[in-house]
Amino acid sequence: MRVPVEEALRYIGAKEADADTRRLAEDCARIMESRLSPRFLWRAFRIRRGEGRTELPEAGITLPGKLAGTMLTECSGAVLLACTLGAGFERMMKEWESRDMARAAMMDACGSAWTEAACDEAEREIGSRFPGKYMTDRFSPGYGDLPLDLQADILRALDAERKLGLTVNGSCLLMPAKSVTAILGLSGKPQGARIRGCAFCLLQAECKYRKEQKFCGNETA
Repeated sequence: MRVPVEEALRYIGAKEADADTRRLAEDCARIMESRLSPRFLWRAFRIRRGEGRTELPEAGITLPGKLAGTMLTECSGAVLLACTLGAGFERMMKEWESRDMARAAMMDACGSAWTEAACDEAEREIGSRFPGKYMTDRFSPGYGDLPLDLQADILRALDAERKLGLTVNGSCLLMPAKSVTAILGLSGKPQGARIRGCAFCLLQAECKYRKEQKFCGNETA
């Protein structure tokens, strides 16, 4: 799996990058690919509904709020997903932060883009394992009204600490950095996009594009 350089440039706010910036991104991508490999794991669970909540009983998880109910309303099952670049990425970042902050910033953008690419790869794998099923958009704790403290429940259900080395800190953030948990619904009919756009983005408050009255490319359904 390759680092998606164009996505990394978009993350860092350089969609129209000059030659030097593009070379830096490509060099960072090569370094990362030589030293790291994204890892993910997932597991499917049946859905049970009742009294305004959505449950995954085998996982011991209740998904509160409107977002989960809306996303999974036509689904009979849901997949829990965890993905990470691992602790090696954090060691690499510390190395470059002490030597070259510009390169460290590009490494960070490449890390974000690569993590998302790994989640996309996981979705392709999931789709191949459930022929005839249709997936919702993936959504994560912290989106809409889905509480961030569900991170720990998802890691527990997936045994992700043992299998991937993933944990959560006191603020319910995943450790190591460049790690993601997500939920995808499984349905017997096609599912339209329901959560794309600025209103659901975790970066809404600090988004450079919004401050410039621009869009990142993910604003439409």
